[in-house]
Amino acid sequence: MPEGAAALRGCRCCPCGPRARLRGRRCPRRGVCTERVKVCVLERQIFDFLGYQWAPILANFVHIIIVILGLFGTIQYRPRYITGYAVWLVLWVTWNVFVICFYLEAGDLSKETDLILTFNISMHRSWWMENGPGCTVTSVTPAPDWAPEDHRYITVSGCFLEYQYIEVAHSSLQIVLALAGFIYACYVVKCITEEEDSFDFIGGFDSYGYQGPQKTSHLQLQPMYMQIPLDNN
Repeated sequence: MPEGAAALRGCRCCPCGPRARLRGRRCPRRGVCTERVKVCVLERQIFDFLGYQWAPILANFVHIIIVILGLFGTIQYRPRYITGYAVWLVLWVTWNVFVICFYLEAGDLSKETDLILTFNISMHRSWWMENGPGCTVTSVTPAPDWAPEDHRYITVSGCFLEYQYIEVAHSSLQIVLALAGFIYACYVVKCITEEEDSFDFIGGFDSYGYQGPQKTSHLQLQPMYMQIPLDNN
């Protein structure tokens, strides 16, 4: 094996490549942060499923997929994946701001009459409306004529914290995590870009003096002698 090839193979096996500094020192807590984000989103997804909130369910599902792709991009040093994750975080913040405005009834929004979060296919409300801390649910009979037959008409009282504020707290937490993730994603992209630029500047793998094996021919050209008979006549 040529000496250059041995040096190149040794560099790939040990953490001495151009991105070892980024791998070992600059991104030590990326797995912990990503796990926390996924846990928070999964917790919200569960309660949205219990409340049949179809729009948040779809948004949470997309968010989980993008978080996984962002983690993959960080591990594999793919700036495009991380950039896509950062762009999605902007949309994620926008969505959570809308949810906050919806539950606080900003503008013409109304959490009681608008069925935006269920795509207008059901009259379900947030799971926290009936299961909030200290809430007492009382069934009202007979139900109004406008109430669907598969729904029950209830009154909720005695809640220590109204359900809309719980939903606002969930969305606010997601906004804080998204802002932190956006800053972290920009930092990781900057780190990877700087490492690649410095790696190209020093010549890449050419600095190791690697030269591919050269084929040598074992055939040697020998001079050929021809005897030409001379006519004495």
